[in-house]
Amino acid sequence: MNHQPHHEAASPATDFNPTQIRDAVRRLLDAEELPPIVQAGHPVLRQLAAPYDGQLDDVELVALVDRMREVMHDAPGVGLAAPQLGIPLQLAVLEDQYDLDPVSAAVRHREHMEFFAIVNPQCRPLGVETASFYEGCLSVNGYQAVVTRHRNVELSYVTPAGEPVEEWFSGWQARIVQHETDHLLGTLYLDRAEIRSLSSNAEHSARWATPEIEDARRSLGFLR
Repeated sequence: MNHQPHHEAASPATDFNPTQIRDAVRRLLDAEELPPIVQAGHPVLRQLAAPYDGQLDDVELVALVDRMREVMHDAPGVGLAAPQLGIPLQLAVLEDQYDLDPVSAAVRHREHMEFFAIVNPQCRPLGVETASFYEGCLSVNGYQAVVTRHRNVELSYVTPAGEPVEEWFSGWQARIVQHETDHLLGTLYLDRAEIRSLSSNAEHSARWATPEIEDARRSLGFLR
């Protein structure tokens, strides 16, 4: 079966200007508590985030990355994009250090991923091979759905220190990379999901938490 990832509609560009972005970041950094994660329905999640081009000074950018990492760990999650905190900026943090079940890790090609931050990323597929698994999102709280994504990708980005990087990712790491870069384009995983697979977290845990998706596919009637 050759099932390609869905094509999403083009998102409108953010209407935030550089001053508004800087002010929003400063309010976030000045707050004593961790900011809430923006949920589906908020316009910032459906807009093309602004490329980073100096809207923040170096200290603010590093502080924002640190705060995003705190929120990601607190959630908990394996990635967080700036728009998920209401900041329409092309910036995301990624890290996967959770304990992995060996069987699930093998099926999903999931390995630990060290923390890193990406600025102005561009992601492109390597080859045509795809993989379909259940996936969730911190901005769609309480649900999961099967998403078909490219198994291998190349990610070009700039580090917060301004260094250009090109890296290849495969398996679950490639899935995380694609999920987070999608956020910067105004795309949610639901745009790419098999909607018939949509499950609450409770139903997913009770019925579909096995590494493979075949039982869910047959019972829920998707990916035919």
